[in-house]
Amino acid sequence: MSESNKMTGGITRTNRAILVAAFVLLAGAIGYAVWRDSAPAAPGAAAEAAAAPSDQLAALEARTQREPNSAEAWTALGAARFDLSDFAGAAAAYEKAVGISPESAGLWSALGEARVMASDRDPMPPQALTAFEKAITLDAKDPRARYFMAVKKDIGGDHKGAIDDWFALLADTPQGAPWEADLRRTIEQVGAIHKIDVAMRLTNTQARPLTANEMPVAARAIPGPSRADMEAASQLPKGQQDQMIEGMVSGLEAKLKANPADVDRWIMLMRSRMTLGETAKAAQALKDGIAANPAAAGRLKAQAQLLGVPGA
Repeated sequence: MSESNKMTGGITRTNRAILVAAFVLLAGAIGYAVWRDSAPAAPGAAAEAAAAPSDQLAALEARTQREPNSAEAWTALGAARFDLSDFAGAAAAYEKAVGISPESAGLWSALGEARVMASDRDPMPPQALTAFEKAITLDAKDPRARYFMAVKKDIGGDHKGAIDDWFALLADTPQGAPWEADLRRTIEQVGAIHKIDVAMRLTNTQARPLTANEMPVAARAIPGPSRADMEAASQLPKGQQDQMIEGMVSGLEAKLKANPADVDRWIMLMRSRMTLGETAKAAQALKDGIAANPAAAGRLKAQAQLLGVPGA
């Protein structure tokens, strides 16, 4: 699984810089842990991880010390450690998060994924399976848990059953979801390996390309910063970055108070909160958005699922 092939995200220097310049997608995609050992790590990957900004990680670790009972703080730390391929560390942080917020399916599935990635030999360690099963119990639609439960079938030799489950997940995946392409690729690869014809089924589920206006707001590229803008923003002292971010989020909330019928802004608020690791506030934004726009509840929930908002 590549570092980008995941459905979780953390506060990195780049994410923070982008958020300062424009509200940006917390991108994520499903990855396939079973095949990670077949692709050797690229030369220099360890060095790149070591060169990642340690001050950001230190800040997140310090936050967990200041706020030991904050699931958001532990979630942000877990995501950051995952980004650095410290999967055991990520699992430890997610364990703290689920201990505080045990009803979050997204946190349980994130914990399961971290445990899978932290395992050197067993592609589906029992503790990971337990976490995925807990996630499914809390939310039968949790996409990451469903994905890895199908992985378990594939590992156990039920390749057709795994493919069927992945197709079921694909059917429930909103068009344009960031993990859609990876999910299709997994189905195609596993079908080829085990000589199971999936071409027609994939073709039948292939939707026409989305236009820019049709792209889900949660997955849409937002016109905004140039690379120079992002670099400049990233050089600001952390305190100034935080002030700018909080100012933008507060401004967004103020606009929603003035016009709570703006569904797109509710989605942008959820995205901003998730990018900052404020999962509880993202979940509250979802509830508030639905309360203000009950007719748009389905759309808001679908967008929230793209972003991994708890309870979506």
